[in-house]
Amino acid sequence: MKRLILIPLLLLFSSLAFANTSLKIGFVNTEKVFRESALAVRAQKKLETEFKNREQEIQKQVKLARDLQASLERESLTLSESDRRKKQNELTNLSRELQQAQRDFREDLNTRKNEEFAAVQDRARKIIAEIAEKEKYDLIVENVIFASPKVDITDRVLKALDR
Repeated sequence: MKRLILIPLLLLFSSLAFANTSLKIGFVNTEKVFRESALAVRAQKKLETEFKNREQEIQKQVKLARDLQASLERESLTLSESDRRKKQNELTNLSRELQQAQRDFREDLNTRKNEEFAAVQDRARKIIAEIAEKEKYDLIVENVIFASPKVDITDRVLKALDR
């Protein structure tokens, strides 16, 4: 698949080189945009605040399950068979509920993270398009193996995002 994309790009660049046409290329480091822009930082803090209580509740359940497990291990020799089975069932149910709560938490967090960062991405793409149009770029790429600092416009995108 990458070869299918790479071949047309190579043909485009080689044909432009033969045509003696200059091509203005820019590069945006999207990871840096998602990590350092004020918009992305605000989105991350918003998510942390939104999910803090649920995360603390899950931590309480984890501690409760550990305590119950330790109690069961300590008292297993002194408990009657029925009491030991009862505590074991309680631990099993608690573990099942905890796993479900953790799964739900991760799914909800990922959904919200995708929503928040989609907004950041949309805004960044609009800014990139504005820069490309204003400064007459022919091509702006992201996620490359190497880009010269001469073509890196990430800092300009960050500044525009933070306005």
